[in-house]
Amino acid sequence: MKVYNNILETIGNTPLVRLKKVEEKYNLDLNLYAKLESFNPTNSVKARPAYYMIKKLYQDNLIDKSSLIIEATSGNTGIALAMVCAYFGNPCLLVMPETMSKERIDLMKLYGAKIVLTDGKLGMKGSILKAEELQKENVNSIIVGQFSNIFNSLSHYETTAYEIDKAMDGLIDYIFIGVGTGGTISGLARYFKEKDFLIKIIAIEPEKSSVLSGNLPHKHKIEGIGAGFIPEILDLALIDEVIQAKENEAFKYTKELPMLEGISIGLSSGAVLSCAIQYINKYQLKDKNIVMIFPDSAFKYFSTGIFE
Repeated sequence: MKVYNNILETIGNTPLVRLKKVEEKYNLDLNLYAKLESFNPTNSVKARPAYYMIKKLYQDNLIDKSSLIIEATSGNTGIALAMVCAYFGNPCLLVMPETMSKERIDLMKLYGAKIVLTDGKLGMKGSILKAEELQKENVNSIIVGQFSNIFNSLSHYETTAYEIDKAMDGLIDYIFIGVGTGGTISGLARYFKEKDFLIKIIAIEPEKSSVLSGNLPHKHKIEGIGAGFIPEILDLALIDEVIQAKENEAFKYTKELPMLEGISIGLSSGAVLSCAIQYINKYQLKDKNIVMIFPDSAFKYFSTGIFE
């Protein structure tokens, strides 16, 4: 057992777990794996980019311990940034749509962050505009800019993708990834397309706000994906196909997996699982190795009412 010097050293190296009971229940003649990012500090995939982005700001001498860190977030990035800022001693101001779950807000406050809520109808764009306004009002402040910050995707290129590749010994056919900021999918897609262009990268977005499919943004309930616009760091050229997740299907698998596999997942993970099974059945895939990214766990979503 390794002793860590601080909480930031524990980021990454999350488990990759085969979902054999899902394979059996849905008669899937292939290998279905889930990368459980809830094993990161703050229980989500966003610990990776949060640390990378703040560390880079320090390395470039763009911030010091008195600098106010500002960010627009749908939740998980904000929680992770609040944690990283708490460790480094920076004040943190987070802006998010009012539609996000209460647990997310409470966790941000737990790490000492201040919260500003924006009109849910305006989506992430409304939060981004408010963050820019607040940055102008506060001296010695900086916006992290997860939707345009290349260190968001680089964190996944250098860590998440490498971990998956090593665990699977390179034997991967498909990777299913939900799209929020675009950081996870862009980092993984670039890594695996450089290694083997035949590996298929499948993007998941909410059916109700399917902007990647050319539709208009709309309010939806699958927290963590579907920002309502195409993020700057999202490399669409590396995506092989986009699938729209239905809310009822996402909720179904979010509730089912804990009782089936003993694995707690969040709403975006349920969306990824539902779309992966849909895709497998549509194309009658067999003898394939499929990897899914599960960004977080269920505990931030009890106030949404989907588990009642």
